[in-house]
Amino acid sequence: MSRNHIKITKIVPTRALVADKMRAGFFIAQRLYSDESGRSRSSRPAVRVALAGIVTGVAVMILTVCVVVGFKRTVTDKVACVGAHIQVTSFENNNTFEMSPVSVTDTLLGRLAELPHVASVNTFLTKPGIIKTDDSFQGIVLKATGRPELFAQQLRTGHMPETPGEVLLSVWQSRALRLDTGDVVWCYFVGEEVRVRKMRICGLYSTGFSEADRQIAWCTPEVIRRLNGWAEEQVSGIEVRLDNVRRLDETADLVWFATANHLDDSGGGLYSQTLEQLNPQIFAWLDLLDMNVVIIIILMLCVAGFNIVSGLIILILDSVSLIGVLKALGASNRFVRGIFVIESSMLVGRGMLLGNLLGFGIAALQYWTHILPLDAATYYVDFVPVAFPVGWLLLLNLGIAAVSVLVMIAPSTVAAQVSPARVMRYD
Repeated sequence: MSRNHIKITKIVPTRALVADKMRAGFFIAQRLYSDESGRSRSSRPAVRVALAGIVTGVAVMILTVCVVVGFKRTVTDKVACVGAHIQVTSFENNNTFEMSPVSVTDTLLGRLAELPHVASVNTFLTKPGIIKTDDSFQGIVLKATGRPELFAQQLRTGHMPETPGEVLLSVWQSRALRLDTGDVVWCYFVGEEVRVRKMRICGLYSTGFSEADRQIAWCTPEVIRRLNGWAEEQVSGIEVRLDNVRRLDETADLVWFATANHLDDSGGGLYSQTLEQLNPQIFAWLDLLDMNVVIIIILMLCVAGFNIVSGLIILILDSVSLIGVLKALGASNRFVRGIFVIESSMLVGRGMLLGNLLGFGIAALQYWTHILPLDAATYYVDFVPVAFPVGWLLLLNLGIAAVSVLVMIAPSTVAAQVSPARVMRYD
C-alpha cells in the first residue's frame, strides 16, 4: 500500500517580485502626486502652504550660507590688503606703529617665499605722524612697502608715491582735511625732536576698511628711513600674503619655524603674527556669524520639517479611501508607508528645486548688481557680499534631504494604522 507524500514549499519573494512591488508603489505615488497629463495634484491650499514653507526654508538657508561666507571672505581680504595674512616684526615691538627695526636679508625673504601657499613676500616700514592744514589736523601712520604694486588696485585717483616728496592719502582723509590730489601738506613727526616734511598729494585710495582709511598714508621707503635714521637693510617688518586664506594656520606655523631662530645683525629676534592675532576684535565678531548661521539653519530645518510633516499628513488623510482599498487587497503596512514616503519625497524634491532656484537667483542678483547696500563705517563693506562655496552648499542640500527623509518616517506610519473595515463602513 503506497502513501501519497505531499511536499510543502515556502514561497520566497524573488528580486523580480520585490522590483514589481517597488514599481507599483512608485506608480501609485506618482498618480497621487500628478494626473495623467503630468499636472501636479498638490494644489490644495494646505499642501501649497507646505510647499511654500519648504521653498522658503531652503532659499533662506542657501542665502544665509552665501552671505556669511561672502562677508567673512570680503572683510578678511580688506584687512589683508592693508597689511598681510602674516606679519613678521621685531620681537621687541609693543604693538605700536613706532616699530623697532629688523635687518632683513634676501636669503630670509627667499626662504619665506618658497613656503607652500605663499603668494608674495615684501618688507614694509611705518612711522606715526600728523598732517596739518591751516584749519585742521589729522593723525596718520606713514607706511611704505617694497612692493607698492600690491596696493595699487586700491587707488581711486593719481598714482602710488614715486619720489620722497609724494604722499598718498585716503579718500576719507582728503575729505576730513579738505584736500585733493596735487595739494601740498605739512607732515609733523615727533621723536627726540619734531621733524617737518613738505609733501604733495600724488593720489587718493580707498579700501572700504574704515580703520585703515582713517590712519594709513603711503609714501616711499626713503622717507621713513631718513626720519628714523635707518640703514638700507633695516625695515619695520615683513608681510607674507597667501594664495589660500584657509591655509592660514598651517602656513603661520611654517613661517614661525622659518623665523623663530633667526637673528639679525644686531642680535634681535623675529616674531610672527597672523591676521587674526593682529585684529582679534574683528575676527571675534566674524566668528559670531558662524553661530548665527547655525541658529538660522536649525530654525529653518524645523520650519521645513514641520511643513513636510503637515503636508504628508494632509496627503494621507486625503487618500484614506485608497489606503483602505489597498489594505483590503492585501497590501502590507510597509508597502502603504512607502507610497506616501515616495509621494512626499516628490513634494520635498520640488520644494528643494524651487528653493535652490530662488536662493541662488537672489544671491546671483546681489553678486552682480550689489543692489542691497550696507553702512561701510559699521560693516567694513558698502554692499552685502555674496560667495558661492560649492562644498558647503552641497553639504547643506544633502543635509536638508537627509532631515526630510527622517521626518517623513513618523507621519507615514499614520497610513499603516488605517483600518480597512472602518474606511469601508464610512464609505
